[in-house]
Amino acid sequence: MEHFGFPMEAIAIFVTVVAVSIYLDLFAHRKTDEISVADAAKWSVFWIVLALGFYGYLWGRFSKEWADLYLAGYVLEKSLSVDNLMVFMAIFASFGIRSGLQHRILYWGIIGALVFRAIFVLIGTSLFMASPWVGFVFAILVAWSGVQMLKSRGDGEAIEDYSDHWSVRLTGKMMPIYTRLHLDRFFVRHEELFVGREEAERQKSVTRMGALYATPAFLCLATIETSDLAFSFDSVPAVIAVTQEPLLVYAAMIFAILGLRSLYFVLAALTRYLVHLEKAVIVLLFYIAGKMALQSWNHAIGDTGLHISPGASLMVVLGVLALGVVASFLFPEKKDDDAGAAKG
Repeated sequence: MEHFGFPMEAIAIFVTVVAVSIYLDLFAHRKTDEISVADAAKWSVFWIVLALGFYGYLWGRFSKEWADLYLAGYVLEKSLSVDNLMVFMAIFASFGIRSGLQHRILYWGIIGALVFRAIFVLIGTSLFMASPWVGFVFAILVAWSGVQMLKSRGDGEAIEDYSDHWSVRLTGKMMPIYTRLHLDRFFVRHEELFVGREEAERQKSVTRMGALYATPAFLCLATIETSDLAFSFDSVPAVIAVTQEPLLVYAAMIFAILGLRSLYFVLAALTRYLVHLEKAVIVLLFYIAGKMALQSWNHAIGDTGLHISPGASLMVVLGVLALGVVASFLFPEKKDDDAGAAKG
């Protein structure tokens, strides 16, 4: 049977396009404090066009059959990745991270995904055994994120001190942590903190003394990476099942993941204007947790006969989000009106 293999020309074009595009994305947002809906939408379209452009290259340079395999993998990965958006939103809400820093965290999260996806594709079949049990654990974490988001709903204030945050308590025993955000830094050196008049105050904001301190931004990045790894236990085998060629699998995954970050900001930005969309996201978190638990049960314990296809899952996600949008228009909150009436 003929294999696509690893054509050097295709690899060179893929690597060059991805590297240049990521650099342009970072350069365009280097001074951005807030990601707008329009900007995120433009970049979402850009990444989709780029993915379709690579499809056209494969069709023209090789054959329609190889191009269709790539496109099938891309669409499947894109569908599966929609779930990630809801979890990312819950993670950022848990850490109180605003959109400017979210972009930086997701940028480095994408770099990590490039590396880990390559490893997972190369050792793909060996991950199948771990997938069911990892799915159970992550289903619990996703449900817990939904509960936390439900508890904190309506609290729009940024977190100033992370001393009581679960990530600080968990990680603090392994490395020193500075429990406050420090600009947009993931790490900060000892000599940068403990100088000047604020030295005594900052000593209260470290878990213990050390030469280098992790910040809450790094803890959030680690959580994002962990969630992406957990999702990859399902998405990698699914895409490999459709497109067995390693290069086509990897290209499909990376183009889908690159577009996912911009799509996240479209959704995140809309939550500021669509007042009931956050409730829809919470519902979807519990749905995702249930879906992962069901999939894990089918693989690890016994087939229940209940299976949720990627297409059905995508329709559920889009349907619930659409309900949240419609509800926001039909039942808008009237905080400003109420406040004005109270003053009058």
